[in-house]
Amino acid sequence: MTTLPAFWHLLFEIAAYSIGAQIYWRTRRRDPLQADRFAQIGIVAGLVLGAAAGSKMAYWFEHPQYAFQDFPSLVPLLAGKSIVGGLLGGLIGVEWAKRLQGITQSTGDALIWPLAIGIGIGRIGCFLAGLSDATYGNPTSVPWAINFGDGIPRHPTQLYEIAALLTLAWVVTGPGARLAQIPGDRFKLFLAAYLAWRLVIDTIKPVPYEYWPGLSGIQWLCLAGLLYYSRHLFRMLRPWATR
Repeated sequence: MTTLPAFWHLLFEIAAYSIGAQIYWRTRRRDPLQADRFAQIGIVAGLVLGAAAGSKMAYWFEHPQYAFQDFPSLVPLLAGKSIVGGLLGGLIGVEWAKRLQGITQSTGDALIWPLAIGIGIGRIGCFLAGLSDATYGNPTSVPWAINFGDGIPRHPTQLYEIAALLTLAWVVTGPGARLAQIPGDRFKLFLAAYLAWRLVIDTIKPVPYEYWPGLSGIQWLCLAGLLYYSRHLFRMLRPWATR
């Protein structure tokens, strides 16, 4: 496989943000909060700032040996980012923005398809970037393995993630998502399922820095996110468990 230069990776990343934002604003037009421009700005500001901070902090946690190698130089610290960190940071930022404005209405369901499509587009750029992006999987002999340029067939985990995201979005937003009982449940199901997916799929990726008991920093963040959502998942599953 011939990888594309970093410019093309950046191009796909910009397309991911732009298209995801357009889908989000179109979805939000049907929401009652749309009439309150101040509330909208506050929520989006919380989302953007939280996602930016979370993405960087997760990168530091996942790659401390690279991020802090030339400390106090800021270049390595600002070099990378993480989708899982961006999602969890954005979640915290939105919750804080809503709390400051006294908003109790759930706003997450409108983010499902924008996130699924936006992250999927970004993962195309990761796939085309090849080895330089470090999002590929471990060496494997499966028939669909990809040689990213070093002669070693590897799991194309970027493509796995695109398929997983679109499937999860379709499942939780479709008529079959009967576990979603109140507004916001669909987003909780989507994010929890994505975190569970990353917890599993990252077992076939190289571990850049190993924490106890052999987990990566991203996997520990996935566990933290699943723990945070556990009370909601138990609530949604309880009616089905008692049937």
